[in-house]
Amino acid sequence: MKDDVAISDAADVARRVKAILVGSLGNLVEYYDFYAYSAFSLYFAKAFFPGDDPVAQNPSTAAIFAIGFFMRPIGGWLFGVIADTRGRKTSLMLSVLLMCLGSLIVACAPTYATIGVGAPALLLAARLLQGLSLGGEYGSSATYLAEMATSERRGFYSSFLYVTLIGGQLTALVVLLALQNVFLTGEQLRAFGWRIPFVIGAALALFAFVMRRDLDETDAFKQANAAPRHVSGLRALLAYPRQALIVVGLTMGGTLAFYVYTTYMQKFLKLSVGLTDAQTTWVSAGTLVFAMILQPIYGALADRIGRRRLLLGFGVLGTLGTVPLLTTIQHAGGPWEAFALIAVA
Repeated sequence: MKDDVAISDAADVARRVKAILVGSLGNLVEYYDFYAYSAFSLYFAKAFFPGDDPVAQNPSTAAIFAIGFFMRPIGGWLFGVIADTRGRKTSLMLSVLLMCLGSLIVACAPTYATIGVGAPALLLAARLLQGLSLGGEYGSSATYLAEMATSERRGFYSSFLYVTLIGGQLTALVVLLALQNVFLTGEQLRAFGWRIPFVIGAALALFAFVMRRDLDETDAFKQANAAPRHVSGLRALLAYPRQALIVVGLTMGGTLAFYVYTTYMQKFLKLSVGLTDAQTTWVSAGTLVFAMILQPIYGALADRIGRRRLLLGFGVLGTLGTVPLLTTIQHAGGPWEAFALIAVA
């Protein structure tokens, strides 16, 4: 009897781990696709916007990158509804297909020299699709990982959402390093090489779609779907305004800090600190590896001491340390000093 229980427990753990790894893989691919835009924007800015001044072109590409974020809440709501009505698995499969489409549009888009203002319009459309997809991916993945985890290990298992999120950024930087240092020259990257990462992203998204077809649906969804529903998800959320506002505030603070020290930092190192293209990429990649390693550690710590203490620590240190850190990074003496300061952040 004990052996049967042990075998059953082991099978359940294996099922949960497999589901979390496959679900996380799709998340990595989605974030790779989303951040390939940021990693390669220095190379394709001229293809979509006229002029010869990169300092003037980069705000235009950054603006389109930012517009993609306005679609993420809509994607979160839309795919959240799909996840609650059709299942987490269906939502995750649809979101990765939509990301594939966005990446293909960028990869195949004609340049400004070919179709004029139609080029940035296509780029904008692709980013809107990717923002919609990523909003759905984030919420669906977070739900799926949390529901697949056991209660005593939920922090550790859920941390892999950010492991794969950072892994997606890191993969985009690895592709950039390979193209910069092994396969292409700077001129080739600006001419056509910037399309390659988006082709890779579309192919990876299709691979993730195939992998996700075999995902197990969560027990929480099956139980919720079997029970009668008396109120909509939005009404249920509005019934707890204080808790909802706390979650929104925490998410805003954490998201802002994350993007400042990851996505924006690449441009900051290049344009404000004055590092070379290669130095910028290596520093960004190194700090992402460091941050990725920290995620499971913090997740396990949250399981041990509670979420509240870690969140309070982040809030206090983030509020007091951001301006001094950014100011110091701007005057960094070289790539190693910049890396150390960003690692502290």
